Amino acid sequence: MRVTRGARIIAGSALLALGAAACGGQAATSGATGDQPVSMELREPQKLFYPGDSIETEGSEVMAAVFAPLVNYTDDRRVVDNVAESIRSSDSKVWTIKLKSGYTWHNGEPLIAENYVDSWNYNANRDNAQGANGFFSRVDGWADLNPPAGQALSTKKMRGLKVIDDHTFQVTLSKPFSQFKTMLGYGVFFPAPKAAFGPDGKITQEYVKKPIGQGYFKFDKPYNKGVDQVIELSRYDRFPGEKPRFDKLQFRIYTDSEVAFNDLRAGVLDIHDSLSPAAISSARAEFGDRYIDQEDAGVGYIGFPLQFNKVYDNVKVREAISMAIDRRTIAETVFSGTRALADDFVSPLIDGYRPNACAVCTYDPAKARRQYADNNGPKLVELGYNSDDAHKEWVEAVANNLRANLGVEVKVKPFEKFATIFNDLADRKYGGMFRAGWAMDYPSAENYLSPMFSTVAIKTGSNFSGWSDKEFDDLLAKGDAAPSQKESLKYYQQADDILIKQLPYIPVYFYRTNAAFSQNIRGLKINMLNQIEWAKIEKTR
Repeated sequence: MRVTRGARIIAGSALLALGAAACGGQAATSGATGDQPVSMELREPQKLFYPGDSIETEGSEVMAAVFAPLVNYTDDRRVVDNVAESIRSSDSKVWTIKLKSGYTWHNGEPLIAENYVDSWNYNANRDNAQGANGFFSRVDGWADLNPPAGQALSTKKMRGLKVIDDHTFQVTLSKPFSQFKTMLGYGVFFPAPKAAFGPDGKITQEYVKKPIGQGYFKFDKPYNKGVDQVIELSRYDRFPGEKPRFDKLQFRIYTDSEVAFNDLRAGVLDIHDSLSPAAISSARAEFGDRYIDQEDAGVGYIGFPLQFNKVYDNVKVREAISMAIDRRTIAETVFSGTRALADDFVSPLIDGYRPNACAVCTYDPAKARRQYADNNGPKLVELGYNSDDAHKEWVEAVANNLRANLGVEVKVKPFEKFATIFNDLADRKYGGMFRAGWAMDYPSAENYLSPMFSTVAIKTGSNFSGWSDKEFDDLLAKGDAAPSQKESLKYYQQADDILIKQLPYIPVYFYRTNAAFSQNIRGLKINMLNQIEWAKIEKTR
């Protein structure tokens, strides 16, 4: 899930006075000559390329170039078959998935139904510690792969997965879930080839450094995380259907968005899809029709580590912090109008969004100060962010809001890399507030609720706050079991109401995608998952 990184700071704003420091970092540069690859800016992926563990934005971008999903999503959020020839169910509980013929792995082996069953069983197995584990919790038999702590597994297979033939498999859910097909465009449902697994049944280190996919591009060589600054791919010419029109693709790893932008200007980099606050205003004029500003389904938050830091236990304190944040100035000034004020946990692009659902998302500094004092809010708070993205400006703006409106001391803590803040949160090494972002995995209101806030997502998803609420979980279950997506919305909206009431996270803004591309290419399109549609790009030189 990729999240964009900002807009220009306007000089003289009191809100931003303490936030206008320059960023440092290094670029990944290349002196190659000859037939140049198409190159794209990337932050270092949080993890290596396990099919069920590449769930953050950077790893997902790479995986989307190497693998092809069962379904795709149109611009109007319709679900269309892709690798799947059909996905059918008469009761929303037993689903039959039939694969198209012609797909092969990059090692030449045919794609078969068993590859999906193997991958999904691996991802759902507690002992494999895959971040996507929770996405399989609806499959019958998932509980057997996730017994209580200290209890050994009695099986390594979910009984709800059954291979019918080489091109067909059946998925039985524990309860009906009308939106199951909608989920299947998300990368955690990619298959895995036989070559991925070692003799012990585990996916090998060799594989995750150089994954074999069945998508547009194949890895040229292993990627050594923390050492390599470039991920090099080549077009897979046996890919069926529309293929990319260029031979080579590079993901170039940067630690500084500004360095990446300067490389883009120089023509050293071709695609930068997350322009920084210092870049957007100039990019509009400099790049013209090569600048992209479009709607984005992402949401930016401030999160609280509620499970292990009691300082933020009082919801009245969290509400006061929310009311102290001047979202309008952040959206219109910090981000030069390329953000919208967040007033719900669900994006406005998704069915189920309700304008002004979050009353305490309205700026009210006087009420915020009174409520914070009345509830003995902490005198010192920490606010963390990852400095390899352009979050410094808006996080500093939030910090200045809290200082001015609540009268508190705020310690802003930068984390060097995107991965570090989430790893430290997961490992309980950091206990302050933190910036977070969510970009849609699939077009459903449920996707803004379950993966980030359900109880099961504490251990097997992205619930970094550790917040848990039984009524919330029960409403999600009712929404899941509703016979249609339309009927599910009333339950998901009731669950959303609980989030708004308890505020484990504070919605701050809704994203827009701000990108630019070099004169070396044309036809850049970024889809609703914030991923590049590689088959649309042409090289111009």
